[in-house]
Amino acid sequence: MFLEKIEQSSDIRKLKEEEYPVLAQEIRQFLLEKISHTGGHLASNLGVVELTMALHLAFDLPKDKIIWDVGHQSYTHKLLSGRKDGFDDLRQFGGMSGFPKRKESPYDAFDTGHSSTSISAGLGIAQAREILGENYAVISVIGDGALTGGMAYEALNNAAQMKKNFIIILNDNEMSISKNVGGMSKYLGGVRTRESYADLKQGVDKALSSIPVVGKSLSYGLYLAKNGIKQFLVPGMLFEDMGITYLGPVDGHNVKEMVQILREARRVRHAVLVHVITKKGKGYGPAEKNPARFHGVDPFDIATGKSLKEKVYPSYTDVFSQKICELGRENPKLVAITAAMPDGTGLTKFSKEFPERFFDVGIAEAHAVTSAAGMASAGLKPVVAVYSSFLQRGYDQVLHDVCIQDLPVLFAIDRAGLVGSDGETHQGIFDISFLSLVPGMSIMAPKNLWELQSMLEFGVKFDGPLAIRYPRGQAYRGLQEFAAPVEYGKAEMLYEEEGIALFALGSMVSTGEHVREKLKSKGYSCTLVNARFVKPLDTEMVDRLCKNHRLIVTMEENVLRGGMGMCATRYIHEHYPDIRVIQVALPDAYVEHGNVSVLREMLGIDSDSVIRRIFEEYLNKEQQDS
Repeated sequence: MFLEKIEQSSDIRKLKEEEYPVLAQEIRQFLLEKISHTGGHLASNLGVVELTMALHLAFDLPKDKIIWDVGHQSYTHKLLSGRKDGFDDLRQFGGMSGFPKRKESPYDAFDTGHSSTSISAGLGIAQAREILGENYAVISVIGDGALTGGMAYEALNNAAQMKKNFIIILNDNEMSISKNVGGMSKYLGGVRTRESYADLKQGVDKALSSIPVVGKSLSYGLYLAKNGIKQFLVPGMLFEDMGITYLGPVDGHNVKEMVQILREARRVRHAVLVHVITKKGKGYGPAEKNPARFHGVDPFDIATGKSLKEKVYPSYTDVFSQKICELGRENPKLVAITAAMPDGTGLTKFSKEFPERFFDVGIAEAHAVTSAAGMASAGLKPVVAVYSSFLQRGYDQVLHDVCIQDLPVLFAIDRAGLVGSDGETHQGIFDISFLSLVPGMSIMAPKNLWELQSMLEFGVKFDGPLAIRYPRGQAYRGLQEFAAPVEYGKAEMLYEEEGIALFALGSMVSTGEHVREKLKSKGYSCTLVNARFVKPLDTEMVDRLCKNHRLIVTMEENVLRGGMGMCATRYIHEHYPDIRVIQVALPDAYVEHGNVSVLREMLGIDSDSVIRRIFEEYLNKEQQDS
């Protein structure tokens, strides 16, 4: 096996050209076998095998720097840079990340996890290279889906001013996670299908190169002068018009062709974009047929492509999907917006039932939020369905365009809290903190699936900015007997006793239920409150708790700083200085990848950890004092 012989990037150069297809096949088989056991990003990685091989052949890594946009397609890069053994614990706690990580390897030039970032980062590295007088290539790899993000155009605009070599690889597979949308997708589709240009270029280059002695020089001279040909044969030529040399399209599964064009790109004395056509999921039938489903997968059976993980029904996403359609039937003004995540956020069903009221804006969260503000200002009721970590990319728009105008935009925030295997860039642990700072924003979180339904009913009628945050995975089905109507700014009393009170939010209510049961078994009385609202905080409920409790434990799956616990603690200390407060929340840190249960225990927000803190910080001291 050729793959067994590769311990570092330079080892691939020892192979003969005719051995490249064999290595590519070995890599795909390796990825299938490993990801089928660990889970991970499959389709995107299968699609860039040859592209990654060409990059490692054409450049001197790690001296030269490759920046992977998003980074979930970097598995082959990790393989070719000597991290084969790390795939046994890929994306598991303490194991290898599914994304580039500088602390993991010198071959990873920049940490990535969100889309549309690689050109900006690469341009910054290239500018640092020039200022410091160093000599290495900088290559930013970006997908066509990521070109729906405005940040990519900001970077392209500035890259056009670059006076030294800077290479942008456009990996064009017509997909982000779901099918690409919008003008850029149509534009690239036109470039892909303009075979007359590609055929002419290839034919002329081949003919000139065959001329003895001077052929290659003539071919390169043509390259310098062919801008006019491109303008004639490929109308618009967006990148050339911006001042960025365009090379391609090139077959992204032909290693030899790509190495040649990458070496050609290296000679350009300014920014150059290489347009590479790839097929997402290539080499594995199920992923080729359904690349969106195989974007990120749990362990699966290779023969059938079926997941080995038993599907849990319903997830919070499923509940949202069902309810938003029901509400859409009742309210003709309700519209739904997503940023390239119709499947992930549960809006696919809504898009099919109400296509004229569904908007997929591509990877453009800032635009999603402001366009929702525009819709709200004109009389519609927009629901923006977005992952917590991706809402960060529309924060200015939440503040400036929605909340300053007090517009009735409903944010359905999926993947709030710990999400697990995707690590630091995807954990939804900051939304309470950054949203609660914004005047006019209200924030809710449901304790179970029924409460999410009730909150959505409340939310579509609410006349102002409102966020409902809910976690990834199976919706909690306990505490069904507690179903008090949702009232603005009001918490829900679940069990009322004395002594210790648990003031829990969202996913932590079920944890609070377990904590209460364990305390009861040890002979302690315990109150459990479902906070429901982070903002506004139900201070009347806090007043009620402070009358007959000596300890209040706030519980949330968000970082401590800026969270519900700090807000509640400040109020309690101002009005009830004798009441002891324990804040259960996540540390002021970035949380690495790993199983959610493992992370909860490590970070001290599981029920046993909460019990331990209650004893260590309160009950043991109470016993000593008595």
